[in-house]
Amino acid sequence: MKILLAITHKQVKKLGLCFLILLFYSCIPLRIAPKIEGDKIVQAKKFKKDLPNCYGFVFEDKKKADEFYNFINTKYNLKHSNVDSNVPIVINKKTFYMSFFERERISKTLNLLPIVVDAGLQTKGNDPIFEDNYTSRDGYWYIVISVRDAEIKDCLDPNHPEQAIVIKHLKKIKDEYFSTTNYVEAYLKMK
Repeated sequence: MKILLAITHKQVKKLGLCFLILLFYSCIPLRIAPKIEGDKIVQAKKFKKDLPNCYGFVFEDKKKADEFYNFINTKYNLKHSNVDSNVPIVINKKTFYMSFFERERISKTLNLLPIVVDAGLQTKGNDPIFEDNYTSRDGYWYIVISVRDAEIKDCLDPNHPEQAIVIKHLKKIKDEYFSTTNYVEAYLKMK
């Protein structure tokens, strides 16, 4: 019986030690940014609360800030007028109105090791040294595009009769955006 208790006691010590190691090296996710491979149709308001209540064509923007703005401005020759809202696009000889939004979503984690080390330092009367490392933050930028028809109906709504052709066109715009470095090329391709 004593041997069984000794083994169990050793196992508990090892388990406790493993738990402490995991605790010290772990991070607790507080907020997780979505990882979108390619593109996705989402309800814009659920994706980011400040967006309109419509469906959106979303993709991760790996280029610098305002690159998509510059791309659309040049492609449609908008001269910096209403570039991000109600841009007329023609698909199969029918005019639609595209709006886009650049939004950041962040992943935020709570790092336990710096908190525990600083707590130990403070109990000994020292100042904390890892305060700036209690949380980690990584952000991703996304482009959210909405499209309306002449009757102001949401063209990305699954019930819209032209949803498929609009999505196909938006995929072409996205692909052109990522493959183009000189936005004058995009303007010349449109002509």
